[in-house]
Amino acid sequence: MRYEKFKALYDKLNDYSDVKKLAEETGLDEEFLNVIYTQKTVRAATKRYHVIRRNAPRLLREWRKGSSFLSLAQQWNFPPILIGLILFQENGYSKKQFWKHVHDPNSIKDPRLRKEIIEITAADTIYSPEGNEIQHKRGIWGEEKLQEWLEEQELTYQDEDELRGKYSKTPDCLLDEPIKINGQTIHWIESKASFGDRIEFNRNIRSQLAQYVEMFGPGMVVYWFGHLDNLDCPPGIEIIDASLSKIDCQKADVDFCPEELPSSLNV
Repeated sequence: MRYEKFKALYDKLNDYSDVKKLAEETGLDEEFLNVIYTQKTVRAATKRYHVIRRNAPRLLREWRKGSSFLSLAQQWNFPPILIGLILFQENGYSKKQFWKHVHDPNSIKDPRLRKEIIEITAADTIYSPEGNEIQHKRGIWGEEKLQEWLEEQELTYQDEDELRGKYSKTPDCLLDEPIKINGQTIHWIESKASFGDRIEFNRNIRSQLAQYVEMFGPGMVVYWFGHLDNLDCPPGIEIIDASLSKIDCQKADVDFCPEELPSSLNV
């Protein structure tokens, strides 16, 4: 996807209601737009977290005077569940106590608190238990699509469960024998049920992909909801979208030699 088109969509997704509205206006898949909205919201929350945390005493005073968790979240443009969590901690309670209330609001004796916990849980489409479950299922869906393709290609591999404990970092799939896709040698494949814009791709390189290259050789990341055109890929990392499902691979008759790769990949 061209950056200009992505940026136009990104700028319009400021509230969860914008997802369905934009899907109707553009004809684009609602789940695709929800993925972009989720990434944008998580980034904004991460960026503003310390501002909200610094103002927690003030927010708690406002809540004690009658402002609700939800109204404070709207006023400060911050996810409702996270507002509730920060104020719970500011009031001397633990994360464990907060999440217990979120998962079982009927156990809360205080009527006001019970009502407000139910409100923020319903209003938060990302950090609520339901929102977390949606993101978890989306990740599983992507991994299953990758596994289906690997089986269609009759490729043998070790998955994350089999690799765990053997290595400090584990890709979703480590091939028993390297393959070639679009002329590139691939030793491992990572599934991402997200959209690969510059921020997401660079974050994935730093947290995972660069380490995979150093440990296992060149590989590939699949962004099932697409990626920006012309992303600058470091040596040893290929990028592809859902078109992987239509690609037939070839066996690559090569041995991985770590000395042939750079000692580190800078983003």
